[in-house]
Amino acid sequence: MRVIVVGGGIGGLALGAGLRRQGFEVVVLERDTDVAATGGYHITLDGRAQSALRDLVEPDIVRRLLASSSALRMRERDALWDKGGRLLGHGPELGGSDSVDIDRITLRTLLAEAASDALHLGCEVTGVGYDRSGAPRVLFADRAPMPADLVVGADGTHSLIARHLAGGPTNSPAGIIGFSGRTLLRELGPAERQRLRPRSGLAIGPRGAALYIGFLDPVGNAALEAPELRMSVTTEPTYIWGAMFTESAATESLRALRDVELRAALLARFRARGWAEHTLEIIARADPHTMAAFRFNAASTRAADLAPWTAGRITALGDAVHATPPTAGMGAGAAIRDAASLVAHLRDAASGATTLTAAVGQFEADMRTRGSEVLTLAMKTVRWILATDTTLGAAATAVSTPILAAAARLRRQ
Repeated sequence: MRVIVVGGGIGGLALGAGLRRQGFEVVVLERDTDVAATGGYHITLDGRAQSALRDLVEPDIVRRLLASSSALRMRERDALWDKGGRLLGHGPELGGSDSVDIDRITLRTLLAEAASDALHLGCEVTGVGYDRSGAPRVLFADRAPMPADLVVGADGTHSLIARHLAGGPTNSPAGIIGFSGRTLLRELGPAERQRLRPRSGLAIGPRGAALYIGFLDPVGNAALEAPELRMSVTTEPTYIWGAMFTESAATESLRALRDVELRAALLARFRARGWAEHTLEIIARADPHTMAAFRFNAASTRAADLAPWTAGRITALGDAVHATPPTAGMGAGAAIRDAASLVAHLRDAASGATTLTAAVGQFEADMRTRGSEVLTLAMKTVRWILATDTTLGAAATAVSTPILAAAARLRRQ
């Protein structure tokens, strides 16, 4: 069985690695020329995603991944703040968590190594279709079509393959524009270090503004203490943050800015919404070259709306099907689980236990359930931010946050 995977992001590389490990003939086509040419932010992998990875890649890759990851169990509980930096509440205890955080660049590099010679960089796919015998094939602008037994679109939110299957887009803008950056803990003043602490947190204010702050320390909080295996991009305690604003013409204009201009514009936007100056130190002291803008896109949260096509010899996975905002930290993990599921079902088809079409159909049914689950969680925060940009929502936020802050103080006494 020959499988062509279109897209070499997290899901596509995981699938390529898994199929190669199981002896399938697989080709992963990626338009990038460098796997490290991706956002330098971090990804959360829960226990299910890690279990899927163990099925897809060799144990050595898993060990190096864990040695390059930050364990959530070694962090303090997540925090919820208001725009003044007042503590409103905590997330659950993390002592029993098996989740880890890892740099996207590190994860993609490891998966590319696992995919090995199946990965072909610098390949831009222009379309997909069928030959005269009904077999799928991938089309290019500069070379002959490439035939396959199965084509899998792992080409992200703006997937060419999923659009072909669905007859149109499989997701739409969620109403939020995000801006991300990195700030070293040592760049912050003592007061902010004490407030933020070794934990992640979220601050939401009125008028559609929010700031997520993620803590990453793959050295001090390594999930696996094996320094000789470590290859993390992040080499000291770092906050990886995401500023979020409701989508508008004014917010859209910020996407054209870069470096120090973008940093200054973000600070001005938060200040105009009344955020306390100390809460903005995380942005003010960020490395401006790490900052980037991106639109939140989301598929439907209804499982029945995902992969709305009849199962066949062309399919898709990950964000191509269930595009997920980063607000739940589960999108990449879901794509990895998609990959493991598809490999398992294709093994059944290869053994003769089922047909290829039936195997794809079973995989897509599993993926719909999985995609609906992660989308529902991610959209809760998105809808919360959007609600604060209404007259009623802004008023409710302004009234409720002092009460929550006072309650939090009483709990600490």
